[in-house]
This record gives sequence, structure tokens and C-alpha cells, in this order.
Amino acid sequence: MSATPETPRSPSRPTVTEREARQVAEAAREQDWRKPSFARELFLGRFRLDLVHPHPLPAREDAERGEEFLAKLRDFCETRIDGALIDREARIPDEVVTGLKELGAFGMKIDTGYGGLGLTQVYYNKALALVGSASPAIGALLSAHQSIGVPQPLKMFGSQEQKDTFLPRCARTDISAFLLTEPDVGSDPARLATTAVPDGEGAYVLDGVKLWTTNGVVADLLVVMARVPKSEGHRGGITAFVVEADSEGVTVENRNAFMGLRGLENGVTRFHRVRVPAAHRIGEEGQGLKIALTTLNTGRLSLPAMCVGAGKWCLKIAREWSAAREQWGKPVALHEAVGSKIAFIAATTFALEAVLDLSSQMADENRNDIRIEAALAKLYGSEMAWLMADELVQIRGGRGFETADSLRERGERAVPAEQILRDLRINRIFEGSTEIMHLLIAREAVDAHLSVAGDLIDPEKTLGDKARAGANAGVFYAKWLPRLVAGPGQLPGAYGEFKHGIDLSPHLRYVERASRRLARSTFYAMSRWQGRMETKQGFLGRIVDIGAELFAMSAACVRAELLRARGENGREAYQLADAFCRQSRVRVEELFDRLWTNTDDIDRKVVKGVLSGTYTWLEQGVVDPSGDGPWIADAAPGPSTHENRHRPIR
Repeated sequence: MSATPETPRSPSRPTVTEREARQVAEAAREQDWRKPSFARELFLGRFRLDLVHPHPLPAREDAERGEEFLAKLRDFCETRIDGALIDREARIPDEVVTGLKELGAFGMKIDTGYGGLGLTQVYYNKALALVGSASPAIGALLSAHQSIGVPQPLKMFGSQEQKDTFLPRCARTDISAFLLTEPDVGSDPARLATTAVPDGEGAYVLDGVKLWTTNGVVADLLVVMARVPKSEGHRGGITAFVVEADSEGVTVENRNAFMGLRGLENGVTRFHRVRVPAAHRIGEEGQGLKIALTTLNTGRLSLPAMCVGAGKWCLKIAREWSAAREQWGKPVALHEAVGSKIAFIAATTFALEAVLDLSSQMADENRNDIRIEAALAKLYGSEMAWLMADELVQIRGGRGFETADSLRERGERAVPAEQILRDLRINRIFEGSTEIMHLLIAREAVDAHLSVAGDLIDPEKTLGDKARAGANAGVFYAKWLPRLVAGPGQLPGAYGEFKHGIDLSPHLRYVERASRRLARSTFYAMSRWQGRMETKQGFLGRIVDIGAELFAMSAACVRAELLRARGENGREAYQLADAFCRQSRVRVEELFDRLWTNTDDIDRKVVKGVLSGTYTWLEQGVVDPSGDGPWIADAAPGPSTHENRHRPIR
């Protein structure tokens, strides 16, 4: 059996075991649930519709301020942004960035006291959907700046002095970026190699290399995650810092290029003996990863916002094209094979907007813990938007594969369907890949079980610990399990307030029953696999996907009822919610079947064969056009040998 040789690693990179890596990630989690969570309850088999219905609404003054800005932003998008030019030249024109600064778009989420617009999460997301439809690259620029860049962590964890110093700059003049990923570190921060060593004179010295630094090429301010060595007077650990991008020793070594989001100013940044004042440290030493994860709890909502915008555009193009294009004597939309795709796009766009607005309004109200809801919105939005764009390309046929420029050159409407497919692909990777999101959400979904029974499956716990855990688990499950047997979902008249011409109550009863079924399945799996549960990633992914569908169904029904009650296209909203729920229920039933009937075991065997070289004969008959070079670039600390590509926009 042959083995793939290990990629050489920098001598400074920490070596950690799988268990140690998990412990680092676990320590960064929010451990407590101080507020209710609709999604958490859903995974536990408790359908708490009262937490989301009636649908929460923004305050009138917040809505007025948001709508006023959206009107200005729409005018800017229509008159100042050329999305095709940005994609073609792979750069957002400086004058567009300057115009967005003057408009206040870089300060949408910053409080008015610091010069920002003070928009709510709901209207911030509406703005991102709008500007992202004009240019997804601009949506990413604004989102990375405010959702994960300097403003959000300072808002949540910064000192008053830091807020006074940096927030006014972020609101109007400066662009910020977030730097966590390294060439050999993605979702495993325990191996973070960038260091911040106290110099004994009130500062830290940064050394290391960061990869995929969105906005990093043009940024003025950076949030950098670095490891502080433990020493006398220093607890150490992964720590967050605000770093001036033009500091001595900071070098942007490369501007990365991608299949989509071609205007993205994303690069590789090296730090060589960069001195950062201790006053620029955010929070305490060792809190960096927790700051990053907490920031992402709401920051992740910016990504599904742009997915909603993409869905709306896909629906518009599908409608217009499918009405104009005729095949066999009638518009292609009236052929079932195409019509089903249009119905999927319409219903899914409605549901995605319902999920986004509900999650965002709950974030604004701050009455609920939305860490699972935001993660589900990101996961579901990125996956479904990609499917909608793919269906649009299929509906457009050859024209969907053809570029907008080519269409224009031969006299047809320049529809960038292939571009939106390219631009949306990254969303399944950005801010936590689909695979990582499955594991993150699954960990939160089983938190209640691990809280009472975790010691039973922990090999390091003593017999006494296990005995106490067994007693606690017995008490918990004696109360919890009987409640999974029956519920309102079995009562024919339950949720009758959702019946107005079209009846949505059967869908809510289905969600209630499916929620209990989901909880029973999770319990059975934990009983069956115990400590091996964490290795069953296929099973956990399906559990999460079922929860995402149930959340989306709930949000769609609640939104439809809100629109009906307000006299805003209520009948049409009910129809879309009904269509979505029917489509979703088909997917849920398939996922439930695949919990226990799947190819996971044989897949694992095949993977081992692939890695051992058993199937290399299958690779014969082709040539590999890849270039030479290591799989992972060297990231050893030291001075840069590259030209600095930092390009601040003034």
C-alpha cells in the first residue's frame, strides 16, 4: 500500500492531534443558551411556532430610514455600476468605491454616533441583495468590510477607545478586511501559525502569512487572528488584533484571481515583524477564535442576502425568456420540463427571502439566540441559490452557457447567466463550506444531548463521571422521549389560522411531526454509534439538511401569513408557500430515507482504495494540464521577497 508523501510544513506550524483540534474549536463555542432558539427547539423535536409567529417586524423609524437609503442605493446601482465591466476588467473602478463611501454604504451597519447609517440587519441585507444584483463583487466588498471586517468585532467586543478610533474611519473612508485563513489552515484553527509575540514594551510583533484575504489588497484596516505564545503575564492563545494595513512589514504579495467574483480584491498578505500596539488587541488574549465565531453568527446573514438577490434575478430572467422563447408552438414555460424549473426558482426564492427576513428580524430584536438560524440560512441559501442559477442556465440553453458580451456582439440581450453561476459558486465555500456548516450546525443541534450524556461517550472520563452522566441522562430522557410520541401535528385542526383559501396548516402539521421524527432519529443514532457519532458525517449532514428544510417551510408559511394580514399579495404568497412546502416535503422524505439507506459504508471503502492507489489504472488515458509546484505554498515566516501589491483607494 503506497502513501502520499506529506507536504513539508513550516517549522513554526503547531502540530496538533484531531482531539486537540476539536478541543480548540469546542472552547471557542458559545457554551450556554441564554435565549430561546426556534431552530434548536426544532432539532429537539419541539416545534415552537410561537417563537416566530406572528412574524416580527422592524420599528417604523428603522423601516423609514432603511427605505430612504435603499432608494439612493438603487439609483446608484442603476447609474454608476457597470457589472459587466467589473467582470470583464476584474476590478471595481476606484470612482465606484469612492461613490459608495460618499453614499455611506461602507457604514450601513455602523451606529450613527460614529458616522454610520445605523441600518438594521433587515435593511442591511436588503441593501446587499440590491447592490449584489448589480455586481456580486461589490456585494462581497461591502459585506466583508462590515459583516466580518473591523466594524462588527469592534461593535461586539471592542473597547470604547477602539470604537471611537476606528469606527468613524470604517463608516466613511477606510476599507477593512478579516484575516484568519492561512495557506495550510482552513477550518482547523488549532494549527494557526501566525504569531503575535509580546515585545515587553506594550506591543505585539506579528509574523506569518494569511491567504484569501477578501478586501486585503485594498484594505486600510485589518482584523488579524494570530497566536500569542503563553508566557509569564500572558495567557496566550489565538487573539484578534486591529492592524493598520500600511504598517511597516505588511506586504500584499499577490492578488488572487477566481472563476467568479472577478472584481474581488482578495490576496495573500505577509506579516514580518509587524509591531501592533497592545491597545489594538480586541478583547483578551485567547479570545480571538470566539470573537471570530461570534461575529459570524450574524455576519453569515450577509451571504444568503446576496443569494436572495440572485434568486430574484434568476426568476425575472426565467420569466421573461420563457415567455418569449417558443418551442413546438407554445412558450417553453408551458412545457412541463421547463415549467417545473421555473416553479422551483419562484417557490425557492420566496422561501429564501422568508428565511433571511425572519432570521434578520430576530437578530435585530435580540430576543432569540440565532446562531443556528443564521448558519442554516447561510447553508441553505448558498446551496439553493446555486441550484436556481444552474436551472436558469439550463432554461436558457446554449444562451445560458454563452457570455453576455458574446450575446451582445451578435445582437441579442446581454444576459449574464453564466456569470451568476460562476459568482454564486463560492458561496458554498465562503464563511464556512457546506461540509463545515453541516458539522457546525450538527454540533449545536446535539448540544442538549452532549450536555447531559456527553461524559458517557468520552473515553477520558472516569467511571464515576460516567455514572453521574448516566443518572443525569436518565432524568433528561425520561422527560424528553415521551414528548416525541405525539403532538399537535397529529390534530387535524391544528394551525388552522393558516387556512385562507389555500390551506398551509397541513404543512405546519407536517413540520411538527417531522421535527419529532428528526429528534427520534438523532437519539437513535447517538444510542447506536455513541462516540463514533462524530465520524458519521454523512448522517449528520442529512440531519442538518432536514432541519434546514423544516426551518424554511416554517419561515415560508409565517411570511405568507404576514403578507396576507398586511394585504400585500397574500393569495400569491400563500400559493408560493404552498408550492415550496410541497417541493420541500419531497426532499425531506428522501433525506429521511437516506438516513438509514445510503452508500456511506461502501463509499468509505472506495475512498481508502483511491488514496492507497488501488484505482490508479482508472486514471490512465488522459493528460494532466496542471502546472508544477507544491500543493500548498510555503508560508514560512520571514521578510517578503515580493512587490507589495497593496492598493489603497482614496
